[in-house]
Amino acid sequence: MRILITGSNGLLGQKIVKILSKRGTEFLATSNGNNRNQDCPSELYREMNITNQQQIAEVFSEYKPTHVIHTAALTNVDYCELNLEECQEVNVLATQKLWEEAQKINAHFQLLSTDFIFDGQTGNYKETDEPSAVSIYGQSKADAEQILINSENKNWSIARTIIVYGTANNLSRTNIVLWSIDALTKGDPMKIIDDQFRMPTWADDLAWGCIEICRRNKTGIFHLCGPELMAVNEIVFRIAKHLGKSTDNVEIISSSTLNQPAKRPPKTGFDLSKSKAELGYNPKTIEETIDILLQNK
Repeated sequence: MRILITGSNGLLGQKIVKILSKRGTEFLATSNGNNRNQDCPSELYREMNITNQQQIAEVFSEYKPTHVIHTAALTNVDYCELNLEECQEVNVLATQKLWEEAQKINAHFQLLSTDFIFDGQTGNYKETDEPSAVSIYGQSKADAEQILINSENKNWSIARTIIVYGTANNLSRTNIVLWSIDALTKGDPMKIIDDQFRMPTWADDLAWGCIEICRRNKTGIFHLCGPELMAVNEIVFRIAKHLGKSTDNVEIISSSTLNQPAKRPPKTGFDLSKSKAELGYNPKTIEETIDILLQNK
């Protein structure tokens, strides 16, 4: 395998780099701008703007990957709601550009997607359930999926996930688990919603699943997330209990009080039967990952 990674400066991208490096698998890491991951050798990194067709074509023709794992995206849900054209360009049109280049060299193309393609009315979604997004971001990822699904070429996979957390180098954003550990340790006041339900995903597990799809030459859609559905406030309470920290400064609020530009699906969660059966996917609970996270902070 020769794997080309987009979004290699992000949390998931860095975890994929880490696993591939450890295994001695060939890869090329790409992101917009400089390499921010000091654990990725400079000779294995190329700057690539996924909206620039010429840059994409040059990188693909020079490197000739056998597999592409496309993690790069605009994922700030409220930003996407307020910046429709940019969201469309980065999440949909760029996917089309990358897919076209992948087909020219017969490379397997994997798209990272999200639980936000669903409206959150039922939860426990299977790979075969119909998308029904309630936000611009969710719709953009559903549209990107359709580029692959509607293609005559079936050399693709889609890996959908939910609330990814973990540690990495020089991240531009934090995540709920790291934020919770920090705030609970310091005793800072926290406002947490109790009316949205998710299955938080350890980035290392997700990276393993993405690579395994490629290693096993699987095609189609796979759901890769954490093993347990819980309210967002329960994430915080479980971290507090594991760390032996007080929740006296945690205030429970309704999501309606946040006045966020984008709607969120109230209850998602995935049925992981397919990924467990076909990939051997066995994700860790929050408690199993906290001590590892603390060692890596």
